[in-house]
Amino acid sequence: MEPLQWPQGLKRTKPREQVYDVLAAADRPLDVREIYSRLEGQGLALSTVYRVLTAFEEHQMVTKTTIMGEDTALYALRRHDHAHYAICMGCHKQVQLPRCPLQPVELEMDGFSITNHRLELYGYCRDCKKRHRQDH
Repeated sequence: MEPLQWPQGLKRTKPREQVYDVLAAADRPLDVREIYSRLEGQGLALSTVYRVLTAFEEHQMVTKTTIMGEDTALYALRRHDHAHYAICMGCHKQVQLPRCPLQPVELEMDGFSITNHRLELYGYCRDCKKRHRQDH
């Protein structure tokens, strides 16, 4: 996968490059604590990670997803090959959908041209469903 082009107007700093590298190596969206823990020992404060992610979001380098019913935000690099996820509401496990279900759809609504989209499915993974059945 080719690296993203660094956006104009966003200065390249060591903390930004460190957070970028963590996101680039991730195989799924990560929350701030996961990013911070992967940067452990590199001298970054948690507040710095938040500021970097805010800057990345403002420059459209990342997509930010909030898990339904929670305050946890997940971040992923915005890549040309976008992905969609099914997110378990029990353990927050994320499973990437094998393809974009909206890809073949050409939507044109009253002069509105769709330029991007995001699709998230919520439910319970196999393990959480089993646990739920055993608890009841």
